[in-house]
Amino acid sequence: MPEQRLQKWLANAGHGSRRQLEELIKAGRISVDGEVAELGRKVKGDERIVIDGRAVRSAKGQRIERTIMYFKPPGEICTRSDPEKRRTIFDSLPRVSGARWVSIGRLDVATSGLLLLTTDGELANLLMHPGSQVSREYVVRVLGEPTDDEIRQLQEGVELDDGMARFEGLYFTRGEGSNRWYRVLLREGRNRIVRRLWNHLGYDVSRLMRISYGPILLPRGLGRGKFRDLTPAELTGLKKSIKRT
Repeated sequence: MPEQRLQKWLANAGHGSRRQLEELIKAGRISVDGEVAELGRKVKGDERIVIDGRAVRSAKGQRIERTIMYFKPPGEICTRSDPEKRRTIFDSLPRVSGARWVSIGRLDVATSGLLLLTTDGELANLLMHPGSQVSREYVVRVLGEPTDDEIRQLQEGVELDDGMARFEGLYFTRGEGSNRWYRVLLREGRNRIVRRLWNHLGYDVSRLMRISYGPILLPRGLGRGKFRDLTPAELTGLKKSIKRT
C-alpha cells in the first residue's frame, strides 16, 4: 500500500480539509501509533490514528482506547449505582462500545473538579498505583485562620489513622471573613486525604476542588458536568508523568 501524507489520508477519509488537518497536526492533536504526529508524517492507512483522543483508525486487531477529562460537580458520586438514587458521574459520560469507563481515582460527593476516566485498564492501574507519585493539586477553603506552626505541621506530616500524610505544597491565596483559601499539592490519593489533614488540626473544609492531575489541568472553558477527550499530547504527557518503580 503506497504511503500518503497524514493530512491527505485523513482528508480523503472525510475528517476535514487538508488545511484544517495541518493545523491539528501543528497543535499536537493527532497521533499515529501512540506518537504525536508532525507535519510530513506519512501513513499507509493501517496505523492507529487518533484525533483529539478519539481513534479514527485502529491498527488491525488493536482495541481502541479512550481517555477523557470530566468536570465533576459537587453532589455527584463516583460509583456506578447508588441506593439513595443520587446522580453519578457515569450519568454524564458518553457510552463506549465493548468497553467501560474506569475512574482514575475518585472525588467524594462534596468535592468538585478534575476527574480522569479511561477505557485503558493498564493506564488506570499505573496511575492509581501508590508508587506512581503523580501529583494532584486542589483549591481548598477552610473555616478559621491556621497558624504558621499548623501550616508547617501539614507540610512536615501528621499522623492519621492510616499512617503519616502531608501536603507537598501548601500556599495561601486569599482570605475573606472567617474563611481562608489555599492551594495544596499531594502525590497520593488516599480516601478524603485533603479533608482529613485539615480536620486533624480542627479545621473544617467548606469547599474543595481538584484543579490538576499530573500535567493535566482543568481547563477554564470546560463547564461543570462536561467532558472532553484528552489530546494526544496531553495523553503522552500524562503517561510520562508516571514514576516507574
